[in-house]
Amino acid sequence: MPFNHYAKIKRILELQETEWFVRRIDKPTTAKTFKGETRYFDHYYRIYDVYGDPIPYCKFQQLDLFAKTMGIDAESIEIE
Repeated sequence: MPFNHYAKIKRILELQETEWFVRRIDKPTTAKTFKGETRYFDHYYRIYDVYGDPIPYCKFQQLDLFAKTMGIDAESIEIE
């Protein structure tokens, strides 16, 4: 079974004792696909706890994949 970063984020957030929020970071980033291809993005998202501290390993590029993995509607995610 291939590594799925979004599933790892879900496991981390399920263990969070406090609420969290998503912030869009407008800086370029890259990600490797399972096929070894590099994809470029002009922004990424990072998840923070209620104190404003970034939650380790909770950085991602595709909001729709995050929402699908979390079982929520992408439109319902409030982005700061």
